[in-house]
Amino acid sequence: MLRANYILKLLEKNERIDGRKLDEFRQINIEKNIIEKAEGSARVKIGKTDVIAGIKMEIETPFPDTPNEGMLKTNAEFAPIAHPDFLPGPPSEDATELARVVDRGIRESNSIDLEKLCLVEGQKVWGVFIDIHIINHDGNLIDASSLASLIALMNTRIPKYEDEKIIRGEYIGKLPMLHTPINVTVSKILDKYVVDLTKEEEDVLDAWLSVAVREDGYICSMQKGGAKGLNVKNIDEMINLAAKKSKELRKLL
Repeated sequence: MLRANYILKLLEKNERIDGRKLDEFRQINIEKNIIEKAEGSARVKIGKTDVIAGIKMEIETPFPDTPNEGMLKTNAEFAPIAHPDFLPGPPSEDATELARVVDRGIRESNSIDLEKLCLVEGQKVWGVFIDIHIINHDGNLIDASSLASLIALMNTRIPKYEDEKIIRGEYIGKLPMLHTPINVTVSKILDKYVVDLTKEEEDVLDAWLSVAVREDGYICSMQKGGAKGLNVKNIDEMINLAAKKSKELRKLL
């Protein structure tokens, strides 16, 4: 409680416990293609938050309503070693929400040209599976996971498919990408808008809004969280801040 009060007192003066500005991200480090057996992968560290995303390609039957399109599925795992709050067992609600937010940003941005992943209409398509693994949790998992997933997709290669078999290690080209959505989560604490919260800061937030922004400025998706509500003015200001910060993060690509 003392620590939480200290964080709030600092924020009242537009200050943070680690000395950053309210709209400043921690240092971001990116590693590409770190998993040898995956079709694509990336590791993103935002401060002490550490996330790995891996991409696997499989042959799948298309959904009935999109017979000429490939498939996209996203899964997230919160390893117990990443944070004391993470427990062994099936995915938690938080892990499920994280996967859905990442998936929605990629899907609604039309990031992947899914029609080019169709092999036989109505029968056989490529499935793109994103697996997100949280290595260390110190806040802002959504932005770190979204960025890791996007960079992994941008570096994904399509395996060779011959005689009804996937030939791992041999590739026919890169995944057809159309857009690059950048996700930025803006949190409201007191009357302040803050980005890239640490875990300690997340424990005192009122509400957060996660916004995925395409390179042309198009808002692809949004997700609201936190115990308190947001009015229209809050949402407009948070979207504007997210759009501004997305331009900065895009330079990392």
